[in-house]
Amino acid sequence: MRLLDLGISNYLVQKAKQRRALQHWEYELNAKRNHKGRIVVENEVDLDGPPRDFVYINEYKVGEGITLNQMAVGCECSDCLSEAAGGCCPGASHHKFAYNELGQVKIKAGMPIYECNSRCSCGIDCPNRVVQRGIRYDLCIFRTDNGCGWGVRTLEKIRKHSFVMEYVGEIITSEEAERRGQVYDRQGATYLFDLDYVEDVYTVDAAYYGNISHFVNHSCNPNLQVYNVFIENLDERLPRIAFFATRSIRAGEELTFDYNMQVDPVNAESTRMDSNFGLVGSLACSPKKRMRIECKCGTETCRKYLF
Repeated sequence: MRLLDLGISNYLVQKAKQRRALQHWEYELNAKRNHKGRIVVENEVDLDGPPRDFVYINEYKVGEGITLNQMAVGCECSDCLSEAAGGCCPGASHHKFAYNELGQVKIKAGMPIYECNSRCSCGIDCPNRVVQRGIRYDLCIFRTDNGCGWGVRTLEKIRKHSFVMEYVGEIITSEEAERRGQVYDRQGATYLFDLDYVEDVYTVDAAYYGNISHFVNHSCNPNLQVYNVFIENLDERLPRIAFFATRSIRAGEELTFDYNMQVDPVNAESTRMDSNFGLVGSLACSPKKRMRIECKCGTETCRKYLF
């Protein structure tokens, strides 16, 4: 009995220590975020504390030898929503206006999104500035009970086709990604996101630098869809990666995306997409060299392996 009491006492001490560490981490995350949405941290599953060596960032960290070219021109619209077909940024790039009046994406995945930029005459409330306004939902980083480590769930209802978050990290060359990928494979980690929008040149590595998307788990039947977004930079090799809701998402529901997404999971009519553009890559970096990682999503359509 005394050994049992000692074990319980030790557990309670460790749990209190963990809670203090998680509360401090939650405070740090919210101090660093530049978006409206609040971040909550919970672990009611085990005694794991905050991840080590992870730095929260709000935008891409540019790796050595990589340059993000700034936008040279902007629009002068008085109403970007009504003037989108002409002089606004999407029309100037020969593409459709991506959003409706509620800020929900209305173009198919695979089509690029061109938002207004810092050289445009419109303000931050412009209907063509959705992604750049950042995360507006309160989200929770929580410890999963199915062996998937940390996950993310929404604390608010999210409407279908609404912007949820960006995937950010360190931009590196594909050659550097090959080297890091072999290391991450041995660790069972998956944080490399290929930017193979028009050609496979750059990769986003969110292993050590990232935002809350770092903790979003895979699902073979996800509720988030990837879109390519261009704002301050028009280099088609360096799109921003935005997640939009594929359906209405309930408060308390876990957020997921397909780590090996190839076509729009909502409507797989890929032949109707713009033939000049494809989906941003996936978290699979050079699949031929990747170790097979077992999928734990548990959905009816599970492919059994991530890659």
